[in-house]
Amino acid sequence: MQKVIGVIPARYGSTRLPGKPLLNIFGKPMIVHTYLNAKKSKLINELYVATDHKDIADVITNVGGNVLMTPSDLKSGSDRIAFAIKNINCDIVVNIQGDEPFINSEAIDLAITPLLEDKEVLVSTLITKINDFSLLDDPNVVKVVKDTNNNALYFSRSRIPFIRDDKEKLDNYIFYKHLGLYVYRKNFLEKFVDLNNSYLENCEKLEQLRILENGYRIKCIETNYESISIDTIQDFEKIKNFKI
Repeated sequence: MQKVIGVIPARYGSTRLPGKPLLNIFGKPMIVHTYLNAKKSKLINELYVATDHKDIADVITNVGGNVLMTPSDLKSGSDRIAFAIKNINCDIVVNIQGDEPFINSEAIDLAITPLLEDKEVLVSTLITKINDFSLLDDPNVVKVVKDTNNNALYFSRSRIPFIRDDKEKLDNYIFYKHLGLYVYRKNFLEKFVDLNNSYLENCEKLEQLRILENGYRIKCIETNYESISIDTIQDFEKIKNFKI
């Protein structure tokens, strides 16, 4: 039986919203919402928060959660997770974004399943159809195109695919948004973080492009789940009317 662990990276010093894991959302710190929702997963055997800050660690341990302390100077969430789990025995690692307080556990399990069923799958991620076409040109919404085997061809902050015939109606086509949840085989995660930053990754500021540029595949799993991430104070203000 393969052991699956989930890790929620939670850095205190966010550039755009410092201290955001501790933002009070409906009476709880954001990171606590994320942890408690992720804990509902039926396929994760152990769940951790990987953080660089004592206050974040304290709010998680106060709800009975597990914490892994990490340095502050790690470059990305993937690096933080790889550092945190290097001495943990497991087969599969789920990277759960700490700024998604309403993460859906069924969506997490949907992303895990391909790695449990097919040993050839090294990485999986979630995608969902874009119904609001105003998002197509929003650089904060990452778009993805995939092949007939549901492997990612490319991720971009630009509109992809580009519809050359501008007389065509957009609703004749399918566009996908990338949801920032990843599931890795542990040995591949360790290999991934040791790869040099790639050209396209640096262009788009999307670390998953490093995987594609080095010839590996990312399995895309379609879901109806729509992630709500909090990256800015404007995002935080919007969720105040969100129903939980």
